[in-house]
Amino acid sequence: MAWQTPIVIHPPAADGGRRVTVRGQDAGVAHGDRDLVEFLRRAGLDEADIALDDPHLVEWRGGPHVWPEPPRR
Repeated sequence: MAWQTPIVIHPPAADGGRRVTVRGQDAGVAHGDRDLVEFLRRAGLDEADIALDDPHLVEWRGGPHVWPEPPRR
């Protein structure tokens, strides 16, 4: 199996959220860095253990820290 980063933040969806997977498991849809940190905490990773910009730990697909505004209705 090819090496893969343990945390993947997928490209932004139309609603502005980004799917997050931790070790291949769905962690939820984040709408900002605060949500992301909470998902990682729930997955057993302490905020001090995670550098969101470390490419060995986190793969940002669609640009790092990009959180588009959801469309207005």
